[in-house]
Amino acid sequence: MESSLSNTCYYDHNVTFFYNWVGKKISVAWTTRDFVVIGLGLTVCFIVVLANLMVMVAIFMNRRFHFPIYYLLGNMAAADLFAGVAYVNLMLNTGPWTSMLTKNQWYIRGALIDISLTASVANLLAVAVERHQTILTMQLHSKMSKRRVVLLIVCIWAVGIIMGVVPSMVWNCECHLEDCSTVAPLYSRRFLIFWAVLNLLTFFIMVAMYIRIFIYVRYQSQYTSQHNSEMQHSQTIINLMKTIFMVLGAFVICWTPGLVTLLLDGLLGKESHANDYEKFCLVIAECNSLVNPIIYSLRDKEMRQTFKRILCCLFRRVDDQQRQPSPIEIDSPTPKEPLGCVQKSEHEALCFSQETNHKGDSWTTPGL
Repeated sequence: MESSLSNTCYYDHNVTFFYNWVGKKISVAWTTRDFVVIGLGLTVCFIVVLANLMVMVAIFMNRRFHFPIYYLLGNMAAADLFAGVAYVNLMLNTGPWTSMLTKNQWYIRGALIDISLTASVANLLAVAVERHQTILTMQLHSKMSKRRVVLLIVCIWAVGIIMGVVPSMVWNCECHLEDCSTVAPLYSRRFLIFWAVLNLLTFFIMVAMYIRIFIYVRYQSQYTSQHNSEMQHSQTIINLMKTIFMVLGAFVICWTPGLVTLLLDGLLGKESHANDYEKFCLVIAECNSLVNPIIYSLRDKEMRQTFKRILCCLFRRVDDQQRQPSPIEIDSPTPKEPLGCVQKSEHEALCFSQETNHKGDSWTTPGL
C-alpha cells in the first residue's frame, strides 16, 4: 500500500483532498470566533504596514540615517511590511474560504509567509555580519558602499523568493502522501525539517556573534581614554548594539515557537498534534512585525523625532486640504505666512523642514 502511494502523483486533486488525507479539518461555516480573529488580525496587519512604512520613510528622509546599518534596518522594516501583507492575504484566504483555493493559490499563500520570514532572517544575519566587522574595529558605521548595500539587499530578497517557491516546484508531497505535513498539508515534512533547522541554526549563530561583540565592546571600553569624545563614541556603539540586540531578541522570541512547531510536525507528523497550537504560534509571529517600530521609537531619539515630524507634516497637509479659505481670509490685509508649518505651538514647531535643521551640518550621532 505504501509503495503504491509513493509511486503515485496526485496533481489533479484539490486542496481539500490533502487536508482530508492528513486529518486537518476545514471549517464549513463561519463562526463568531472566526470573525473576531479575522477582524483583529486585519487591524493588526493594517497597523503593521503603516508602522513599518513610517520607519522606511524616516530612514529615507533623514540624512543622519544614510548609513549601511540603517539601510539594512530599513530593509528589515520592508520585510515586516511584506509580512503584514502576507498575513492579510492569509486572513482573506482562511476558514471556509480554504476549500475554494486552487493549489496554486494555496502555494502562493504559504510562499508569502516563507518569503517574509526568510528575508527577515537573512537580513538579521547581514546586520550581524556588518556589526561584527564594524564593531571589532571600534567604528560606528561600516565603510561599505551604497552599491554593495543594494546588492546585499537584492541577494536577501532573492534567497527569500527561492525559499518561497521551492515547496510549490520541488519539495511538496503531491507524489508522497505519507510525507504530507499536518500544519501545511501540501508541504513535505522533510522540507519543514530543513527549513526549521536552518532558521534555528541561524538564530544560534547570530546570538553567538552578538554575545562575542558585546564581550569585545565591554572589554575595550574598560581601556578607553577618559576623553569625553571617545567615551561618547564607545557609549553610542553600545547603545546601537543594544537596539539591534533587542530587535534580534524579539524576532527569536516571536518566531521560535512557530519554528519548533514546524520541526515537531516534520519529525512526528500527526503525533505532534501541531494543529492544536499552530494558530497561537502564528499570532505570536505576527506580533513581531509590530514590535520593531516600537523598539526603534523607544530606543532611538532621532528616529522618534523623525516620526513626529512625519506625522505633524502629514496631518498638517490633510488639515490644509480640508479647510477651504473664506473670502474674508483671502482679502485679509495680514502678511502672508511662510510656506510650511507655522510655529504657533510646541507641537507644530516639530513640523519644520529637515533642511533647515541639518543644512550644512556634518553627520552627528543620533540619540539612541
